[in-house]
Amino acid sequence: MTVGRFLRSLGYHGLDGIRVHLKENVAPVTLQLPNILEQLQKDAGESRPLAAQIVEQVEILQHIYNLANQPQWHDAVSTILSSSSVFVASHPGLAGLGRHFCERLTFARDHVLFLDGANGSYIEMLGAHSEDSLLIIIDSPRFATSRLLARSARRAGHKVLLATGQFTEWAHEFANVTLSLPPPRANSRESLSGMMALLELIAIAVAQAAGGAAESRARRIEELQGMFAPAPLR
Repeated sequence: MTVGRFLRSLGYHGLDGIRVHLKENVAPVTLQLPNILEQLQKDAGESRPLAAQIVEQVEILQHIYNLANQPQWHDAVSTILSSSSVFVASHPGLAGLGRHFCERLTFARDHVLFLDGANGSYIEMLGAHSEDSLLIIIDSPRFATSRLLARSARRAGHKVLLATGQFTEWAHEFANVTLSLPPPRANSRESLSGMMALLELIAIAVAQAAGGAAESRARRIEELQGMFAPAPLR
């Protein structure tokens, strides 16, 4: 009632009136984008830090969109779906990101495991030779063992998919597929948002490529969660 009186005081006939006004007078976001980007570029040129960071993120998203039309993107999607097992490894500081990526892939396929390296051996992956498993490395400047891990995985017969936001000179030698983000600007620190976007979009692409199988799997996961999820506390 209070909201209704407020809207009437503004000249609207309730919620329906303001809905009609917004539909007729507010331009869709897609039509506003050129003006928004122009303003961001202007603010970034005036050394406004937040605008500069947003502009950089927009550029990264554009890079990922272009990357999605390249052969290595399609190779990454098909390799994730066709491998018998998928392992994901990252620096411990990015474990949350790695686990979330694993969970997203689980909606499209079986046998996805995050390797936290806590046992110091990566025995879950390196315990036996494999010809058709895949290791996905979420690379970062802090992950000093990524090269050694990639080399060890290749020697054990695993394929390697490298997701990196920096120049990685060993990628051509030890990675079967590399998805690279633009390197961070000289005056910016390591940014996780670009890597988060890359992993989220590749997970979406994998689910889309899996088609009906992924949809059936998602429904089954929801059923199981309904069975096993703990009941809310009363």
